[in-house]
Amino acid sequence: MTKARIQMNLVEAGQSKAAGDVWEKFCSRLRAELGDAVYGSWFTRLELDRIEDGCAVLSVPTKFLKSWIHAHYFEKLRAAIVAEIPDVGEIVLDLRAAGRIPTLLNEQAARLQSEALIRSEKSFEIATDISSQWKKSIDGFEGSSLDRRLSFKTFLVGQSNQLAHAASLQVSQVQPGFAAMFNPLYIHSSVGLGKTHLIQAIAHAAQEAGRRVIYLTAEKFMYSFVTALKSQSSIAFKEKLRGIDVLLIDDVQFLQGKSIQHEFCHTLNALIDSGRQVVIAGDRTPGELENLDERVRSRFAGGLCVEMGALDETLRTKILEARILVAKSAQPCFDVSKAVVAMVARLIQTNGRDLDGAVNRLLAHTTLAGSALTLESAEAAIRDLVRAKEPKRVKIEDIQKLVANHFNVSRADILSSRRTANVVRPRQIAMYLSKMMTLRSLPEIGRRFGGRDHTTVLHAVRKIEALALKDHALSEEIESFKRLLND
Repeated sequence: MTKARIQMNLVEAGQSKAAGDVWEKFCSRLRAELGDAVYGSWFTRLELDRIEDGCAVLSVPTKFLKSWIHAHYFEKLRAAIVAEIPDVGEIVLDLRAAGRIPTLLNEQAARLQSEALIRSEKSFEIATDISSQWKKSIDGFEGSSLDRRLSFKTFLVGQSNQLAHAASLQVSQVQPGFAAMFNPLYIHSSVGLGKTHLIQAIAHAAQEAGRRVIYLTAEKFMYSFVTALKSQSSIAFKEKLRGIDVLLIDDVQFLQGKSIQHEFCHTLNALIDSGRQVVIAGDRTPGELENLDERVRSRFAGGLCVEMGALDETLRTKILEARILVAKSAQPCFDVSKAVVAMVARLIQTNGRDLDGAVNRLLAHTTLAGSALTLESAEAAIRDLVRAKEPKRVKIEDIQKLVANHFNVSRADILSSRRTANVVRPRQIAMYLSKMMTLRSLPEIGRRFGGRDHTTVLHAVRKIEALALKDHALSEEIESFKRLLND
């Protein structure tokens, strides 16, 4: 493939399958090299803008993300690009403008989606301009952007999120000067189930009640703290943050750095002890946030922890009907029968973002292909979104106990520094299973195996992989472990 052909494919990826394949291979390679946890934390918002003169121009949405990737992963990023696209010799990491439509999207589909989103605000009687996201400033301290569409009015309630919604509504309605009822309120769920919608709804409602509110993503908190340290204004930063009524932190699982976590813990304690409300959102329970300091996890667990479960079919149907109504306001010809809605709600059981994707695909099929939407065509349009049932979440402790019992050693032996053969092999198998069956990074796994270095875990994973290819008995043994852990 020539350089010109590669460039054409990548820039016009909305109409070229080859470009999507190249980018998908690159992302898969990067995920395999860095691990799911690191990739999910830092690279999900990475985009390829263009390729010109042998240089690939990549972009990310924030300065902090750009700085972090440059400092920690730039060479790995370049190596992965070069491996997939040989004509590329260098890469440039750029900062993209907020709200920019990615180059790799089909322009017509992106335009339709943008129009539908803009008109959705009229449908829900909220703001008239989606691009006018605002930021609330407290004495010069700027929080993360809030989306005016994410309010209690637009939040759809079902059995899986009823308790979280009720607790959030209660927290948002506390008047200034009154003690917080649930403090801190910790909301956790898998991706795409609505925790960001709920936490931003609290921010809007609390502000309308006259309370001083700051909403921060974990990334924004880290960036603001580091900036304050560099500018020697950390004391002012702390005072401003502790002078508010409601602090909301989203995606807390991404909070990293010992000094940053210590400051976060001090801020958390100061706010709670003074009766200020704190609301946290994360993707797992406090006890499973292994990268966070134990004092922070303990503080989270001391409040009200509420889980938002998987969307049931009734709630999925309500979400689809709402999204279709929004899209229809932009494209009156977009008509989806109740049978198609029921079929989509039954097949897509993952999260709300996949439901949004399904509506976009149905809209594209109707408006771009110009054909009627039948059950068969609808099923074909959403085929890539239909996934197998999410497997059980496996814990490293469960793996260690299972392997230890099977090999007649203790879990303490596996975590110890013993190097005898009857301990080393079970330890390596347990490390291998931990990497294959959990989302934990190599350093995290090493810490859970007696504080070992990530290179030790990597060595164990590669060794067991190589042995399993040659030893049929070991391969069957590993598959047996996987079945037992998933049951």
